Amino acid sequence: MTDFAALGLSTKVTDAVTSAGYTTPTEIQAQAIPHVLQKQDVIGIAQTGTGKTASFVLPMLHLLENGRARARMPRTLILEPTRELAAQVSENFEKYGKNHRLTMALIIGGVSFEDQNKKLDRGVDVLIATPGRLLDQIERGKIMLNGVEILVIDEADRMLDMGFIDDIEKIVNRLPPRRQTMLFSATMDAQIEKLTKKFLKDPVHVQVSRAASTADTIDQKLVKVGSKPEDKRATLRDLIRGAEGLTNAIIFCNRKRDVATLARSLERHGFSAGALHGDMDQKSRMETLDAFKGNRLTLLVASDVAARGLDIPAVSHVYNFDVPVHAEDYVHRIGRTGRAGRSGVAYTLVGPADSKHLDAILKLIQKPIDYLETAGKPQAAAADTEGEASERPARPARSRRGGPRTRPEATGSEEAAPRSRRRQPEAEQPQAAAEAPEQVSQEPAPKPKRSRNERPRGQTRAEAEAEAASTSTSPFGDDGPIPAFLLRPTRLPS
Repeated sequence: MTDFAALGLSTKVTDAVTSAGYTTPTEIQAQAIPHVLQKQDVIGIAQTGTGKTASFVLPMLHLLENGRARARMPRTLILEPTRELAAQVSENFEKYGKNHRLTMALIIGGVSFEDQNKKLDRGVDVLIATPGRLLDQIERGKIMLNGVEILVIDEADRMLDMGFIDDIEKIVNRLPPRRQTMLFSATMDAQIEKLTKKFLKDPVHVQVSRAASTADTIDQKLVKVGSKPEDKRATLRDLIRGAEGLTNAIIFCNRKRDVATLARSLERHGFSAGALHGDMDQKSRMETLDAFKGNRLTLLVASDVAARGLDIPAVSHVYNFDVPVHAEDYVHRIGRTGRAGRSGVAYTLVGPADSKHLDAILKLIQKPIDYLETAGKPQAAAADTEGEASERPARPARSRRGGPRTRPEATGSEEAAPRSRRRQPEAEQPQAAAEAPEQVSQEPAPKPKRSRNERPRGQTRAEAEAEAASTSTSPFGDDGPIPAFLLRPTRLPS
């Protein structure tokens, strides 16, 4: 079997690879590295977790052994879609380039411009950047790209999904025409093919697996859930508790706000969990990721910012709390487990409204996925609801005018009975009257009501007032005296 030395890499590179614990190149590395060393343009298509990063890092270190960088003019440029991927590539350069004296700069958002400018002013051999921050530095006059010899566009499909195509075109237009360009991706579609025709010259296609395929080492399962979030969270907790061999896991959500909500819910139920999404500041993102890599966190709840290219070899399980909207994201998500030949497990929670997205995933990967037979546990869902409600302070009901509104609560059957009779359907009322005829017959017949000014025919107004005074009851009690002002006769108009 071929080793790294047989690929044509220098002794400095192979010694660093050996000390890192790798002896045999992966299939994508074995096919891509010789073409890169010959300074050919390369298109590398391989499923995630197959070592695409080393496919361009190792030969770049070999090619950069001769030469020296000038101030603000990097020799190589690597474009990454996210800060985490850019930081990960820089770690690979530090690990494999420990025998070289090459300089490197990481240009990403969330980091001080001043620190980045100091490195750029000294000159860097390798520039790793996200498109947005790189354009900011170019507009500030801190970077000139006319000295770039090698360009790498990593995770090209993710670049397109995130809308970086215009930024990439602006960057490429500033590069010298005579350069070596490499494009790596896990999926290949018509839009990426159009991109390769525009940026690459006679590229060599290296494809070691069918585009958008999933690794055979991953055991994929579907789990039916209800549409209520508390039901999904209860099912997820049951899956985590019942998982065999779980060392750590990544849980993916479609929306950033759901990431934070789910992470808090898991923490309340005693799990070691942290959140990772794009709205977090760079320091918090890196601290959370480092804690997960260092096994200080067992569960990482993340958005798709963690779905592409993150190399955490020991991830045993992946849970799709939400079915991804884009089918390609499913390939990248579950690719966080089962890496480098290891076995992994991937669960996807499927709700009633997810059939459309699930069909797109099955069509893309061209592989059936079985449903996991699980019994529903409504008690767990109820417990989750109570647990979350207990943490929120009770808010009193408010009236229309903004003041607190109190309502007496019925504590016994005597108070509850009138309310139940009022809510009784009309169809049942005659039957109730028939069952108690004695009570109905004993009640006096109600007198017909008259309006205030209405009086019997032939009766004068004075007579009517006298009659009303004699039959009226006192507002101070049935037996109390009637005030004199109420008995005072009124003067009738002439």
